[in-house]
Amino acid sequence: MAPGLWACVLGPRLYRLHRPRPQPPPPSGSDSGSSGGTYYTPGSLERHSDSVLGWVSILWSVSFYTSPLLLLYCYRKGYLCVSKLESAVPYASGLLLLLLGMTCLRGMGRWSSPEYVNFISVLEEAKRNNIPENKRKLASYSFDFRAWPEDFTWSEVSTSKGHDAWRPGVTGGGVALLRPGPGSRGTSAGVLSHLWSLPCSLLSYLMAHSFGRRMLYPGSVSLLQKAMQPVLLQGQARLVEEHDGKRAKLVACDGNHIDAIFIDKRATQSERGRKLVICCEGNAGFYEVGCVSTPLEAGYSVLGWNHPGFGGSTGLPFPQNEANGMDVVVQYAIHSLGFSLEDIILYAWSIGGFTATWAAMTYPDISALVLDASFDDLVPLALKVMPESWRPLVTRTVRDYLNLNNAEQLCKYQGPVVLIRRTKDEIITTMGPDDITSNRGNDLLLRLLQFRYPQVMTEEGVRVVKEWLSAENPIQEASLYSHYEVDDDWCNSLLQSYRTEHSDGFPWSVGSEMHPEGRRQLAIFLAQKYMRNLDASHCSPLPPHHFLMPWTL
Repeated sequence: MAPGLWACVLGPRLYRLHRPRPQPPPPSGSDSGSSGGTYYTPGSLERHSDSVLGWVSILWSVSFYTSPLLLLYCYRKGYLCVSKLESAVPYASGLLLLLLGMTCLRGMGRWSSPEYVNFISVLEEAKRNNIPENKRKLASYSFDFRAWPEDFTWSEVSTSKGHDAWRPGVTGGGVALLRPGPGSRGTSAGVLSHLWSLPCSLLSYLMAHSFGRRMLYPGSVSLLQKAMQPVLLQGQARLVEEHDGKRAKLVACDGNHIDAIFIDKRATQSERGRKLVICCEGNAGFYEVGCVSTPLEAGYSVLGWNHPGFGGSTGLPFPQNEANGMDVVVQYAIHSLGFSLEDIILYAWSIGGFTATWAAMTYPDISALVLDASFDDLVPLALKVMPESWRPLVTRTVRDYLNLNNAEQLCKYQGPVVLIRRTKDEIITTMGPDDITSNRGNDLLLRLLQFRYPQVMTEEGVRVVKEWLSAENPIQEASLYSHYEVDDDWCNSLLQSYRTEHSDGFPWSVGSEMHPEGRRQLAIFLAQKYMRNLDASHCSPLPPHHFLMPWTL
């Protein structure tokens, strides 16, 4: 049955009609928008009315972000008095009627378009009966993701199967609550102390929920997403049409909808294709144009997802929402896509290291963890961009509301890890890209080695690792390696012997009875095994041939 006018009025915006490309896919770098699919071309009535509504949406976003200045201006001009507000009511009513009229005109334009009518028929049928055949038909369209039917819900996974029994802090199928880091509060727990801290707590809350969250996750700003929409649509078309990507709407335990895409390479029968790489994007990254392409071009099956508030995902990217989103992505990979934890690899770029380390900590049987251009803790990086006089307030705000404690979470994962450090990184260095010693990836490596090998990472072990981290090029690294006469075979055999004799997990006590020279050798050996350098800036894409699995004994 053809959909009525009302369904077209309330229907979502249609962007593109996907048509899968013939196999094999064309070489990378070709124009994904030139074939394999077509962008939806609305009629003049729909186009003009939609343009008006789009400009109203943009002006609303601009007025929202500038609302403090607008309110101050209106107050100084005397526009906030009762008489002025009453006189503005007819204008507001007229504007509302105009918007309703434009919405109806847009619906009439859609109703006259055979392509849109066919799309809305497929969408309504998929909502009534979400069977695989209807989902396949719906996947041929790219449209406003808010109208996409739900594909997987965290509550679908029954705790009676026991898969959640071992997970820390899980109650009733939910995810482990994140514990706030050490705040800047005093030690007194008295009433007066609590009352004294209320203004600071309120100010921290306002900072975190206003410009703090937007500075930390600029990709969640709606104006930026509107500006990037053509690029995101083109990237999405490439994943769907060239790589047969399957989009999915996942419902997290907090009710947020997570926009995800899965590219299945298991049909290639290759070892890499049987592995699934879950990608965690940066603070302005989207799976459509983010780090998904690196493992994809390397031949792995890939599952990409957008942070809460990014792309089609709903909510706001605060730490607990991030963890909830990551949790439902992992559950979807296991219970809907059919991957075991041992076949899942976590790959994170930049701030995505938070959700990746959280998942590694929460699902310790995950195969491997690859952290690219990530950091140990957010506080030093936040202090770098804020005035020095704000130091106590910034520290408190980050610890209470934006606590991305990557190093702490990483140390709770026992599996293989590799850190990729960008030698020209300008984002996670506290002293500028020319000072490689201020790269916070160095601190992440030191924290990991100090936890896993505390007897090796004594004062002298830390000193030589810092010396290795200060090397500016491979020649200096090789010179340092030669200077300390590092014997790879000896280090390997020593670690192999220890693992054979001790079945316990980390931390290891290897090195407790070793001479200082041996500890220095082993410290440098471990540093270059856990960290790889890449001569690139922070935002440069990771070349596929640099996407290598972590070192294991």
